[in-house]
Amino acid sequence: MQAIIYCRVSTEKEEQASSLSRQRQELTQLAQNKGIDVVAIIEDKHSGYEIEREGMLDLLERCASGEIDAILIQDETRLGRGNTKIALFHQFAKLGVKIYSLSNQGELQLSEADSMVLQIVGIVEEYQRKIHNIKIKRGIKRAMENGYKPEKNLAHKDQAPGRERIAFPIEEVKKLRENKLTFAEIASTLRGLGYDVSKATVHRRYQEYVTLEKEGTFHIK
Repeated sequence: MQAIIYCRVSTEKEEQASSLSRQRQELTQLAQNKGIDVVAIIEDKHSGYEIEREGMLDLLERCASGEIDAILIQDETRLGRGNTKIALFHQFAKLGVKIYSLSNQGELQLSEADSMVLQIVGIVEEYQRKIHNIKIKRGIKRAMENGYKPEKNLAHKDQAPGRERIAFPIEEVKKLRENKLTFAEIASTLRGLGYDVSKATVHRRYQEYVTLEKEGTFHIK
């Protein structure tokens, strides 16, 4: 499991430098105890209510790339506070990134209130997604009635020019993601089945699959 240690203090005052140092040391020890491979340490000196932090933006970008399986933090307030914290919890959950904290000495355990808010956010987002998909399908149906032929435009959309794509069962990847496996674990499983794929490739192709599936166009093979 590959992880990033994220440390944060609220100001740039010199006395908070010791807090950052302590967070680094304690989180490095937690990673060793859990057998987690730390690939980077990111630090921020900003309020937890702000989401526009250079370190946090870097963290989100690296997690979105599929390189990272987990984040290590001192406690949930280091990730953020108020609405920012909820938004980040939701984003990392969508990316399939686990959060480990010193306060829990393992995976972060959300409060009942935070869990309830995240459930509500998830339900609202799902309905927004459904409405969006309905609009897309309705638009495609009208276009087809007027002579549009999507198969001619999408026939080679899944093929990168000048490079042969590795074939593997993307439907199985979807099932494994639904069972909460990380992209690293899925890639390892596929390699065990004889498919020479990397975690980054699995993540990229899964994102393509999900996007095209939402559009109701076709399935990547």
